[in-house]
Amino acid sequence: MESTAGSSLYPSHRCKTLHLVRHAQGIHNVAGEKNHDAYFSEELFDAYLTPLGWQQVDNLHKHVRESGLSEGIDLVIVSPLLRTMQTAVGVFGGEGYAEGIDAPPLMVANAGNSDRSAISSLNCPPFIAVELCREHFGVHPCDRRRSISEYRPLFPAMDFSLIENDRDVLWTPDVREKNEEVAARGLKFMNWLWTRKEKEIAIVTHSGFLYHTLSNFGNDCHPSIKSEICTHFANCELRSMVFVDRSMMGSDSAITNFPGKIPHGLGLPSDVADEKLPNGVTK
Repeated sequence: MESTAGSSLYPSHRCKTLHLVRHAQGIHNVAGEKNHDAYFSEELFDAYLTPLGWQQVDNLHKHVRESGLSEGIDLVIVSPLLRTMQTAVGVFGGEGYAEGIDAPPLMVANAGNSDRSAISSLNCPPFIAVELCREHFGVHPCDRRRSISEYRPLFPAMDFSLIENDRDVLWTPDVREKNEEVAARGLKFMNWLWTRKEKEIAIVTHSGFLYHTLSNFGNDCHPSIKSEICTHFANCELRSMVFVDRSMMGSDSAITNFPGKIPHGLGLPSDVADEKLPNGVTK
């Protein structure tokens, strides 16, 4: 008998839940909509959030709390640029930070040309910066990051240990990364996720990275499902998806599975037992 048309069944330990978020509105989004040439301006270097962007962050922060989504997240992965880190800590971080708390803040007050209070890291999942999920490399100064030594004092509880170089060696002033190169980098990032033990992960990244990465997926689905997966993200939009390991890339064991037949004894189902009886004899 064939399986239900269009349905698939996978062991749960071969799946991860990903909460994908595009950063909130940055100053480059506003300037670029008015004049595309603005993207070449050094004034937009490492673009930070606008006041409207921070309102979008507050709205999403409220949503993830009220929906209960924040309670299940094991890890927050973020692109190491101001606008993505501001969005990540504002959405998934704790409430206001106060002096004397025995934990470093996720973000210090007024970081990145903001007028925001410090954000606490208490009762939050770990935050880790990963370069693989950055926006297109090259040409646009808004996509060039600062040195990690500049970021660390602004985001004290952020883990930057996976970033190999203090300065940005991936961005070049004269060559813009091609879309297909972003898509390939996105697949590398997605495969890297299987090296992580965390099962429910929030990823705060960029429009171009999300679009070209997700365009690799959904080709075996109904067109409406494909559209849900890989249409462009709005600022501060969140989409939750299940990521399935169909090629044994991960090595996680099935911690919720439980072997039957304890204590040991006979327990064959009747139809299997019938198959094993000699000379066609049945029970």
